[in-house]
Amino acid sequence: MLIENKTIVITGAAGALGREVTRVAQSLGANVVLLDLAIPGSFEGQTTYSLDLTDAQAVKNTLTEVEHIDGVINIAGGFDMGPTLYELAPADWDKMFTLNVTTARNVIAAAVPAMLKEGKGAIVNVGAYGALAGTANMSAYCASKSVVMNMTQSLSEEVKHQGINVNAVLPSIIDTPANRAAMPDATFEDWVTPEQLANVMCFLVSDAASGVHGALIPVRGLS
Repeated sequence: MLIENKTIVITGAAGALGREVTRVAQSLGANVVLLDLAIPGSFEGQTTYSLDLTDAQAVKNTLTEVEHIDGVINIAGGFDMGPTLYELAPADWDKMFTLNVTTARNVIAAAVPAMLKEGKGAIVNVGAYGALAGTANMSAYCASKSVVMNMTQSLSEEVKHQGINVNAVLPSIIDTPANRAAMPDATFEDWVTPEQLANVMCFLVSDAASGVHGALIPVRGLS
């Protein structure tokens, strides 16, 4: 997979999926730049930035410090179940859009101009397989992830002729400790693993994916 010596920005790097994407990218020879709200000490020795990704100016200032960006993997986001749509509090609706849409958009707005100057780059976003259709008691999450998916396709149409690939993965339930704790009676073997997702995401920022534009790729494990 052709990402050796590429500089890849990974958001949400401190989470379970972010850690695995970081591990896989580094195993393939990439240089990683890790962004999250808080970066634990276990990342010592790596290029890290602790910042609020909902702050557009902070994101812009931070990525200006990165000399060269070959790819961005936008993992930062959030999930909430909720009440019905008609009972959902405005703050809870806004929370899902802030975590899932605003964070990705801020990083894209800061990174794409630099990619355009160099005439190359790749962006991978995280949608959700479950957001291909609405689901009861998940209206805000499904709506926000559907925006990420449409945003991915729109951006791809805007920049694909300038050498930039923009795609998204659509995971189902990811096999993380938090999800196992929340759903202890589930069949964990059917869930997609962080490593499986990481492999696809690293492929999408590699030169091997140069012909892939605007794809929304389900990565579901056996679910």
